[in-house]
Amino acid sequence: MTTIDAAKFKEQCLALLDDLGEDGLVITKRGRPVARLLPHQRRHAELIGSLGHKVKVRGDIFSTGRERGAGGES
Repeated sequence: MTTIDAAKFKEQCLALLDDLGEDGLVITKRGRPVARLLPHQRRHAELIGSLGHKVKVRGDIFSTGRERGAGGES
């Protein structure tokens, strides 16, 4: 994890946000950690459909492929 002094963070804030890695950034003041900046995690809703152009569904995705008997047994 990268560590940066608060004064330097203040000067370079926007550039640091653009290049923020998965591990984030520890901000220090007088050599002591005071804050940790982490990238915002993607919500699952953003992931749904994100591969729609690459994945093709075949068949009934809600079926196990097995038929059930009259008593609900398989």
